[in-house]
Amino acid sequence: MSIYALKPRFQALLRPVAAALERSGVTANQVTIIAAAISIAVGAFVAWHAPERTPFLLIPIWMFARMALNALDGMLAREFNQESRLGAYLNELGDVISDAALYAPFAWLPPFSGVWLSVVIVLAIVTEFAGIMGTTVGASRRFDGPFGKSDRAFAFGALGLWIGLGGTLPDWIAMALPLFAALLAVTVANRVQSAIAEARDC
Repeated sequence: MSIYALKPRFQALLRPVAAALERSGVTANQVTIIAAAISIAVGAFVAWHAPERTPFLLIPIWMFARMALNALDGMLAREFNQESRLGAYLNELGDVISDAALYAPFAWLPPFSGVWLSVVIVLAIVTEFAGIMGTTVGASRRFDGPFGKSDRAFAFGALGLWIGLGGTLPDWIAMALPLFAALLAVTVANRVQSAIAEARDC
């Protein structure tokens, strides 16, 4: 089970916005680039001010806004004939770059470990790579959980909210990162297995 399953309902709410953007001449690729650029800027700002905690409130706020932009660029591409090879690259690369930028600030905040944060970032990239690889073996692009992009956005957003609001940070909360890494490893395995099974049934 993954939060990704809620995406169709989220898209339905945003469909009028997508239509308005298309009428205004906004393209899917422009939305993708803007989302990645702002993600990098937010991540850099929070990291620069760490270990100050209030800036971490930007993480959940932007995570939610970025999810909306990700849904909008997809709708613009699919529903308004804006799909392109460049857009496919921008979408996948923009996601992993944005994720890394938004996760990185936690490495500058005790008691979190920079090593474990690096492991999480690498595994997040591998997870998306495993999802894309489904298309190379005759399956669909896989979005299996339990720790896909939407789930990670929720987890890091919740953590950022807790930090930003001044919640306590006992030493044991550092175990969140090893837990995230384990969930990512399971997600990679699920995506590989699901893609192979799907391709076999085709």
